[in-house]
Amino acid sequence: MSRQPISRALLSVFDKTGIADLARTLHEGGVEILSTGSTATVIADAGVPVTPVEDVTGFPECLDGRVKTLHPAVHAGILADRAKSEHARQLDSLGVTPIDLVVVNLYPFAETVASGASDAECIEKIDIGGPTMVRAAAKNHSGVAVLVDPARYPEVAEALAHGGFTAEQRRELALEAFRHTASYDVAVATWLATRGEQTPALPSWIGTAAYKSTDLRYGENPHQRAALYATGGGLAEATQLGGKAMSYNNYVDADAAWRAAWDQGEAPTCAVVKHTNPCGLAVGETIAEAHEKAHACDPVSAFGGIIAVNREVDARLAAQIRPIFTEVVLAPSFSSAALDILTAKKNLRLLQVAPPRREGLEIRPISGGLLAQEVDTISAAGTTQDGTDYGDDVTRWRLVAGEAANPKTVADLAFAWRAVRSVKSNAVLLAKDRATVGVGMGQVNRVDSARLAVERANTLGVTVHSDTQSAGGAEGTSGADAPERARGAVAASDAFFPFADGLQVLIDAGVSAVVAPGGSVRDDEVIAAAEAAGITLYFTGVRHFFH
Repeated sequence: MSRQPISRALLSVFDKTGIADLARTLHEGGVEILSTGSTATVIADAGVPVTPVEDVTGFPECLDGRVKTLHPAVHAGILADRAKSEHARQLDSLGVTPIDLVVVNLYPFAETVASGASDAECIEKIDIGGPTMVRAAAKNHSGVAVLVDPARYPEVAEALAHGGFTAEQRRELALEAFRHTASYDVAVATWLATRGEQTPALPSWIGTAAYKSTDLRYGENPHQRAALYATGGGLAEATQLGGKAMSYNNYVDADAAWRAAWDQGEAPTCAVVKHTNPCGLAVGETIAEAHEKAHACDPVSAFGGIIAVNREVDARLAAQIRPIFTEVVLAPSFSSAALDILTAKKNLRLLQVAPPRREGLEIRPISGGLLAQEVDTISAAGTTQDGTDYGDDVTRWRLVAGEAANPKTVADLAFAWRAVRSVKSNAVLLAKDRATVGVGMGQVNRVDSARLAVERANTLGVTVHSDTQSAGGAEGTSGADAPERARGAVAASDAFFPFADGLQVLIDAGVSAVVAPGGSVRDDEVIAAAEAAGITLYFTGVRHFFH
């Protein structure tokens, strides 16, 4: 097993959780303890003998603690190769005693940045001595064990009882240590890449560190292996409150649904998503009403879909969801009554997720590299993250045909315009009463997207009366009994109409008002078609492609 006995340990931690108990365990196991600064104080206050590092180095801590352990008396003791007799002779001649265990955790740099601290404060939380000791011990794991996580401390007692950590345990601890310092360096480099008066929107260097959270049953298909990796926060670290394990496809769809559910500002919003595309989006006076309206858009496609809401799931909403076959429900919280209802469905996955952060960069891998872009952060107020106004606010839209819309129609147009950015391009979306009634997505031309949106509005939907009908009982209709929901609806197109033919499909279906970016070389033809039909047409000047 190649166990390495532990005779001497160095403890130097920022997070003091469990450190006194660990020191006591080491002392009872006959281990000499070296320590630094406040860590040594905590150990001494616990009544455990401890040798300050400066007694070993003969050099005091200095420069406000910036230099503590950066000394050959420390690093030679960590880095000496136990298998080389020459190293042992050199240690003897130098008067250096080997160190068998290094316990270190680092200054909380990422947490300090997240707190909004000043640049000077963040710089002081860039650890130097800690990572140096961790890397030294991890490099020399053939003879040294290194601990960077307090959750590992209980393993020390067992190791002492059996003569030290095994070679395999030391290798595992070294891997964890290098992952730890790599993540730390990525955080520091990423922060520095975004500082300065001339900081570019797209930095010269992008790094990320992700930890495997769990293996998944398989990927998109059963023959593909897959796992979930977490980078910190978000859907990857959601709390699952019920149901079977998430799948790869569940995560992909859930991410799309979570984004869509938070695109309508503060209004109670529900998104029903299937294969990353919304089959229903709606705003309501209550979250239950929002779901009822969203489900009514396309109850056929909602079967086996993902439901995401931006409010707590209450008992009324839970009762609506229960009879619908649903894969996942995402929400910021669930009431106890809702959990009682929904956990009765043993396979229904319930995820409690923090609100998404709509900022920063989106990263997408391609063969041999990555693509990066700013997140589409146009808000209801019409401004992006950097303060640029692109006219999402309808007061800044340009009326190019027909009469100015009344307030109710304006609200529907604004809803449709924000909702369409959650639909895969080419995208055309129809809406009434701040709810989708038809969605045309992912087509290779805009005419087909318009036709699909109209067809789905007029064949798949149901008329919802929130005071009498639950969404759980909604079913699709077809043929002569189908409602013509496209008539009188508003429409949003994620990009310009290159010809008038796509708009004409909407006109023929009875759409009353349309919002689109504009910018086609044939805008005049598109505008003329709207004028001839007597419908309202707004241009926003910005598009919402989503590939």
